[in-house]
Amino acid sequence: MTGYLLKNCAAVIVDEGKGPSVRRNVDLLTKGPAIQVIGENLSLNALPEGTIVQDASGWFVYPGLVNTHHHFFQCFVRNRADLDWTKLSVIEWLDRIYPIFSRLTEDCFYHSSVTAMAEMIKHGCTTAFDHQYCFPRHAGKRLIDRQFEAADLLGMRFHAGRGGNTLPKSEGSTIPDAMLETTDEFIADCARLIDSYHDAGPFSMRQVVVAPCQPVNCYRETFVESVALARDRGVQMHTHVGEGESPVIEARYGMRTVDYCAELGFAGPDTFYAHCWELTHDELRKMATSGTGVSHCPEPVYLVGAEVTDIPAMQAFGLRIGLGCDGAASNDNSNLMHCIHSAYMLQCLTASTRQHAVPAPLDFLQYATSGGASLLGRADIGRLAPGMAADLFAIDTRRMDYVGTRHDPLSLIAKVGIGMPTDLTMINGRIVWQGGEFTGLDEAALFAAAEAALATVEF
Repeated sequence: MTGYLLKNCAAVIVDEGKGPSVRRNVDLLTKGPAIQVIGENLSLNALPEGTIVQDASGWFVYPGLVNTHHHFFQCFVRNRADLDWTKLSVIEWLDRIYPIFSRLTEDCFYHSSVTAMAEMIKHGCTTAFDHQYCFPRHAGKRLIDRQFEAADLLGMRFHAGRGGNTLPKSEGSTIPDAMLETTDEFIADCARLIDSYHDAGPFSMRQVVVAPCQPVNCYRETFVESVALARDRGVQMHTHVGEGESPVIEARYGMRTVDYCAELGFAGPDTFYAHCWELTHDELRKMATSGTGVSHCPEPVYLVGAEVTDIPAMQAFGLRIGLGCDGAASNDNSNLMHCIHSAYMLQCLTASTRQHAVPAPLDFLQYATSGGASLLGRADIGRLAPGMAADLFAIDTRRMDYVGTRHDPLSLIAKVGIGMPTDLTMINGRIVWQGGEFTGLDEAALFAAAEAALATVEF
């Protein structure tokens, strides 16, 4: 069984369950999918057979990042002037962009997933959750199957959020008919995917999350049946909440979204919501009491221009918090590392208007690591410690970019930012990216195949 010895690490961010700390000038040993030892001067003569020694001089080694909200397919709809948020209202943007989504083919979903995950790996992400809610009828039902295929190709630890939309536009949704499913269709495919792919065991590389797109675009029964299936199969639940839809839900059902989801049972320690920027403090307290988590996606805040999510209040109330890139149509990249910096800087921008203090820079790193692991129901990822999954990334800090910063590895990413790909990304004990290359893959060929798939779509 192959293992690695990262020798002479300048700093390793270690967390044995009591919070992160920095260990300087240590070695890190892996065996198979797990970390074995983090310690000083590990003997080269006592290494397990098959161990590969890697000089890590100058490296800061961090736990792999855990993405908790994305829409991979949107990588094929980004950097488009005609879809500029600053020139359209949210409703106008949705009305314009959903018909474009409905034209994507099965191959587009595969190659856009490769595109998103490749960028994430380059920037230290080792576990990716994707909320795939777009199922054009002509593209078929095997879109998430193709996403698992893409994850296998790249070596990504992948949690698939099987989304769906069931409410017709004629009844108040923003979804074109070509993307609608019935509740029965949606639930049946969720069950199929759980049976085919979900692995709840230690170091699992494949899991499935029941994730109806959002309450405004689904019938009530869709959420009721989602809760029943997820609780029966023991899987997580996810949806969009608190991104401007609460008045609509209140008009329909006489209550805002948080209370509506709670009434349906779509809340609890096995549930996390995306966004939540419009929620009141009372609603945040209710979420904290129920154990419901939130995936904060900072970068779309720049584009939507509504209000900055109240992370200080969420932290003060004890909510579980993770970070997400969000879809590339409202972010334009898949760089979770950059989101750590964005999230911190946004909170600093609004600090004077908040009731609670901005969390420490380290907290934002934790949102993207152990916080994300908590949202996904994982106790084996998100921290570097013996027995944990060997999911990590390394930055060689012997560069001009880091002069004057190296005294505080814990705050580096949030405060300074990392403006380049990692020097190494390891997932489940396997090096998947090192020295500017994907291990065993031809990036130029991946690029060409993705561009060819994109060219088949008429926008």
